[in-house]
Amino acid sequence: MTEEFNKAYELISGKLTGWLETIIANLPNLLIAIIVMVVFYYISKYVSKLVGRLVSKKVHQDSLVSIITKITAVAIIAIGLFLALGVLNLSKTLETLIGAAGVSGLVIGLALQGTLSNTFAGIVLSFRKSVELGHWVETNGYSGEVVEISLKNFVIKESDNNMVLIPNKSILENPLKNYSLTTKMRVFIECGVGYESDLDQVKSLTQQTIANEFDQVKKPEDVEFYYTEFGGSSINYLCRFWIDSESMLEKLKAKTNAIIAIKKAYDKAGINIPFPIRTLQFDNKLAIDKPIIKEEFSSN
Repeated sequence: MTEEFNKAYELISGKLTGWLETIIANLPNLLIAIIVMVVFYYISKYVSKLVGRLVSKKVHQDSLVSIITKITAVAIIAIGLFLALGVLNLSKTLETLIGAAGVSGLVIGLALQGTLSNTFAGIVLSFRKSVELGHWVETNGYSGEVVEISLKNFVIKESDNNMVLIPNKSILENPLKNYSLTTKMRVFIECGVGYESDLDQVKSLTQQTIANEFDQVKKPEDVEFYYTEFGGSSINYLCRFWIDSESMLEKLKAKTNAIIAIKKAYDKAGINIPFPIRTLQFDNKLAIDKPIIKEEFSSN
């Protein structure tokens, strides 16, 4: 029993002695590895802040800027970790970590394919100058103001104040109409006048009214006016003109003002804007039957 105990003690002490000698022999490399990690830690903090300031000039989403800075910091620390392992002559461990990271990345990428596609789409949208916060856009059947571009969703606030969350991937894969990229918008007015109206007078009066109402319209000839059809109760026309605007709300206000001005001008000039009239005609004459008078006789 004593002999077995001595053998075990010698084995353990030999192992500990070997480990101690290994630690003493690699102590300089260990110190260098620690210094490398500390240096890369501070480098990651400085570089991430610098990247954050540069990215914030192009991207207005705080969440996206934070993610980019964190990714930058993690990448720099990972480089420092690999260098530290190389200094410690742990090349096999380094190869194992790289292989495991590759396999893990493949598995995670397949599992989160939809989420990652939305994330990368959000990054692309954040760097696009053609789509920014505050723009009025129309896409995927929705129209409204862009209020947020996150790493997952493209958020639109509609005119009725409802929020619509659209996956970023759908924004990149579908057409997007941006009303805020131009400084002008065209206003369309459709109306009709009575058949007894002087059409030349209606045209000139409408053009003059629009020119007087809007400073952007320099002269009446800049207002486009076209008669479109002989309607059921009116002769219909299309009137359109340009205004200086970058939002749909300004366009709606301009259309409202134009309709009010046209209505006042027509009332003053005696021009009729008829409402739909339906006439019912009966070719057959209806006969009116004489009422049947019933008399009751009572016998005494």
